[in-house]
Amino acid sequence: MQGSTDKKSGNFLERLKSKWKLRSLWQVILVLVVFACTGFTILLVKKPIFDFLGVDTQEGGFFKTLLYLLLVLPLYQVFLLVYGFIFGQFSFFWEKEKQFIRRMGRLFTGKKN
Repeated sequence: MQGSTDKKSGNFLERLKSKWKLRSLWQVILVLVVFACTGFTILLVKKPIFDFLGVDTQEGGFFKTLLYLLLVLPLYQVFLLVYGFIFGQFSFFWEKEKQFIRRMGRLFTGKKN
């Protein structure tokens, strides 16, 4: 069974390498580490931000979701670039950031292309 698990994870990394147009599996691993570090950092930072603003993190709601989208999501994008720089993957994340900004722009302008 162990051999089939290794084969599946290898295929997964190869598919990410191809999808993201990366040069090596090592670069795929570094990109995944950047995502993990960014997610963990946001997890640590979100509660203090909400506490500072007086928002109860135990309950959901429209206001909390709106704050998350307006404050935490852009902060996530910044941390992606910071960790991307630290791990030598800034150019990869900068390209993804530009794609994200274009998509957000299209969302608000209603343009297809």
